[in-house]
Amino acid sequence: MGTSDAKGKVPQDVVAIFHASFHPTKGNLIDWSLKASDDFDLDHVEFSSLPSGLHLVEQDVVYFTKDGHQGVCVFRRRQTAEHGHRGFRLSSLGILLAKSSRSRPWRHVPALKALVHDIYSSLEDRDAQDPTEDDWQPARVFFEQRKVRRADLAGAGDWTGWDTELNMGDPDILKTTPTVHLPHMLRILGPSSLTLYKHVLGRRRILIYTAPPVEAACILCHVAADICLEDQFFADGDDALPDRPKAQSRESIKVLGVVTLNDLDRLQQESNSSRGWIACTTDAIFVERPSCYDLLIDLTASGSNKATRPIFYLSKAVEPARERQPTHRLSLVRFTWSDVKLWTDLCHLMQLDSSAHDGSCCDPSSSNGGKSRPSVVSPWADIWRVYEDVCVLCAGLWMGHWRNGTTPGCSSPGENWGSIRLEGEDYLNVVRNENGGSSTPYVRNVGMGIEGRPAGPSSDPLLRSRASRRTSGMSVWTWASGKSQATTLKTINVDEDGQDLDIANRRLEVQVVTTLSLLQAFHNNTSALLGQLLTFIPPGGRSPEIPVVLTLKDVLSFELGPLSSLDHRFVEWLAEEYGDGSQIVVRKGWRDLVGLVIGFG
Repeated sequence: MGTSDAKGKVPQDVVAIFHASFHPTKGNLIDWSLKASDDFDLDHVEFSSLPSGLHLVEQDVVYFTKDGHQGVCVFRRRQTAEHGHRGFRLSSLGILLAKSSRSRPWRHVPALKALVHDIYSSLEDRDAQDPTEDDWQPARVFFEQRKVRRADLAGAGDWTGWDTELNMGDPDILKTTPTVHLPHMLRILGPSSLTLYKHVLGRRRILIYTAPPVEAACILCHVAADICLEDQFFADGDDALPDRPKAQSRESIKVLGVVTLNDLDRLQQESNSSRGWIACTTDAIFVERPSCYDLLIDLTASGSNKATRPIFYLSKAVEPARERQPTHRLSLVRFTWSDVKLWTDLCHLMQLDSSAHDGSCCDPSSSNGGKSRPSVVSPWADIWRVYEDVCVLCAGLWMGHWRNGTTPGCSSPGENWGSIRLEGEDYLNVVRNENGGSSTPYVRNVGMGIEGRPAGPSSDPLLRSRASRRTSGMSVWTWASGKSQATTLKTINVDEDGQDLDIANRRLEVQVVTTLSLLQAFHNNTSALLGQLLTFIPPGGRSPEIPVVLTLKDVLSFELGPLSSLDHRFVEWLAEEYGDGSQIVVRKGWRDLVGLVIGFG
């Protein structure tokens, strides 16, 4: 049953399977479970698998964690006429995986969806509501096939690089991998995605606030963590490399998935570690608790017409005037002009094969009935917005030319001047299948307005010859990574005898190559930052009581904004993680600013 790995075997890394449901008088509860060990604790997992607000959707996929174990569940809302149930029943069938270097719960999602369909279809055929012991037999078979049998999980939890991760032979597995949605995430968040990148690399606490369904937000959590996985994950001996600073943590930033009010204490415990975390929630009360996180991404802030990008907020400490007043407040943040260079490189990579991003996860007909949308603002409009956040003098000094004309008075009444706005729907969503339920994460694609131009026939890689498609895909990955084309050939499933490939698989090929290129671009940027950091860290580190003081000119050597407080903190975060005990403080007085302007260090 279900999807197998590249060797034809299903991954055997499941430690528990459970069924959680909502009872109108008892609340959330677990009514059936199987565990690999009787000592395994499932207490409170029912709250993670049934977060608030899911009663508004027919189905969903929820990623979560339980005591360090990654988990995933498939949610269903079933119609019922039973008294007291308000017309429907809410339930989730979920699994928990063994702890490993890289847990991959998404590999079980297709089989888990099929299992849920079989169990509930059997109930509908009998017009029953509560499963019997016989109804759980398919779940027992599922668990026995995927239950943990070896301490090393037969390699199911290993990570050896993106070439291996994204070169798995089964396309169904690749389609469920969150990493391949990296181009989609960048298109949705725009240049503000680099603010997210800085917080991930700096191991900050990141919370995503979303409305149901939550699958897309959960995928966003994993994708954001994957941006820096290659630089944050250290296998045995990796931290001894001479060309990079020694990291404080050997693991990547922790992905918590969905968190609820029941997880407030757990978030505090996770915050005490230096690893950092990224999570998502549907509970609006977290918005009023900015002390719990460092960065808040509000996916619901785009409004009913969804004409704006998600909004980013920084959590800043404040001195309370009276007792019991908030100690933190939210401050709007977008991105800085120092992000222009990297964002331009990322846009170049995405534009080369952008029209391929309309596969199964980007069905155009799901949002506009198959009708084309008019072209909207060019992607360059996002970059030029940077200058509206910087004074004309600084833009002229540091970017080499003056920007004229645009003032707040030119904006329409009531418009949030300086914010990033695009026409149309710019929001994480989920594709609706023919039965009205959600199936796969959906993101707007080329030709639907997000890229600022319609996808013409001449730009569609699916309409080009097979040789040109293959050459284009290899050139993108080879250009970004500096690797040979022989390595790239493993990621492209090309029929050598001349037969045409399935359109969905060809789109997936281009998407994978683009994803690999973007990951390499982020890795190159991270390597440059850490290499520059080494020049300021004394050999053997320094006591935190004696900080290393950097001037604004030193910040500029990182290709960061010397006038950006976020970039200042970013350098300090890098020192906390890679400073080998050193502490960096950016000096930013008026004397330093004047010295920077007139050219003195």
